[in-house]
Amino acid sequence: MLSPKVIYIPQGSVSKIITHLDDKGLDISTLDTLMLRFIGSPQHGWIDLKDNKLTHYDFLYKISNSKAALKNITLIPGETSYIFLQQSAKELNLSFTKLHKAYQKYTPFKEGALVPDTYSVPYGITERALIKLLLKSSQIQMKRWSIKIFGVYEKNKWFQYVTMASIIQKESADINDMTKVSSVIHNRLKEGMKLQMDGSLNYGKYSHIKITSKRIRNDKSRYNTYKYAGLPPAPICNVSFEAIKAAIFPLNTPYLYFVRDKKGHHKYTRYFSTHKKNVYNATKRNK
Repeated sequence: MLSPKVIYIPQGSVSKIITHLDDKGLDISTLDTLMLRFIGSPQHGWIDLKDNKLTHYDFLYKISNSKAALKNITLIPGETSYIFLQQSAKELNLSFTKLHKAYQKYTPFKEGALVPDTYSVPYGITERALIKLLLKSSQIQMKRWSIKIFGVYEKNKWFQYVTMASIIQKESADINDMTKVSSVIHNRLKEGMKLQMDGSLNYGKYSHIKITSKRIRNDKSRYNTYKYAGLPPAPICNVSFEAIKAAIFPLNTPYLYFVRDKKGHHKYTRYFSTHKKNVYNATKRNK
């Protein structure tokens, strides 16, 4: 018989499932009820049959024993939950509004509550179930990371580091750059200086928006480290383990300033006069 490679099986009695499959035009009838009771009850959800040319018996066996059909969604380090949920809604044919509401319901953190990773989720998963799966998996991973470093997991303390790590994640040119960026953040905080970092304004829906002087002037949120001293009140994005380690273990430097040059590398200095020259060299046009 011919069937789709991936098929949806509704939850319910065997008779209900038989009726559903028959309505979908598959060669199956109430006579198969006894066979299914012998083979085993069909699973529910999206089932990956692997093949669409099966014998009648193989089809019945596979809908009872095959694994769930899965789809991968990837959260990259530095991406915001807002953008990730938009992308996930599109890839999984879900409602972004429902996803976002579920996220807000089950975690107090607008950002930073998810661990960047590739997640395998079943077709047909609900918005609520997806958020619970992502948050549970992320919480388990964060506890592992914290115990690895500190021996314990203290949620409030951990998310203070996640907040700093989120700026490091946005500002760093690469992984090797993270401990230097971290040192600048730590040094400026010790000096009582404002962080004045563009990356802090790439929160939520602004994840990929270029930061301009106008945006800096107009953004009144506590994420604006040009206007407000100290760290933002919460993470600005989801972060990698490397960024968290950099936040906890900064490189010991005297640096207070950095700017990205034309090659994408950062120039660091302790002195504002040198920083102004670095900024000029990074922004001047080639003649």
